[in-house]
Amino acid sequence: MIPAPPANPWLDAALDRVALEPESVATLFPAVGRHCGRAPLAEGWRTDDAARALLLTALPARAVVGEVRALYRYGDADEKRAVLLALPLLDVGDRCVDLLGDALRTNDTRLVGAALGPYAAHLDDHAWRHGVLKCVFMGVPLSVVHGLTDRADAELAVMLGGFADERAAAGRSVPDDALALLHILRSR
Repeated sequence: MIPAPPANPWLDAALDRVALEPESVATLFPAVGRHCGRAPLAEGWRTDDAARALLLTALPARAVVGEVRALYRYGDADEKRAVLLALPLLDVGDRCVDLLGDALRTNDTRLVGAALGPYAAHLDDHAWRHGVLKCVFMGVPLSVVHGLTDRADAELAVMLGGFADERAAAGRSVPDDALALLHILRSR
């Protein structure tokens, strides 16, 4: 669910325009931050994220996948993050799962975290496990990983255990949330 941004006449007009002229999203999407702000809304969402997600939900069904892919490809990090947050709210099936793979290859903690939201259900187990391990490695809180304890498995336990052993051997700490998950997985 998209948290409601504050009332904004510019956004209202933009939503109407996108519904009638889907191609207009290419110019409206990047302008959201200037017109709607970037204030925090709900956990993990800012005003610009919510406004951008609303623009994507206003697209006619025939235009969604193409516009989403183009906005992600040509967008800056904030725009890519908004696309990733919006994916589970759009009727795209698994046709945008490659965008998650792209985000997981970055070193941008905002994109990595957003890529492991609800739409990550479309990732295969191997890619999902590596995404979780990347969060641990980068210091992204595991609380951003949607359905973590339900999807975590013995293979992830092996991977986390190896990571923890390497960190211990190097005299480095392991994030508390990763240790807690490892404890849960080993006790199953």
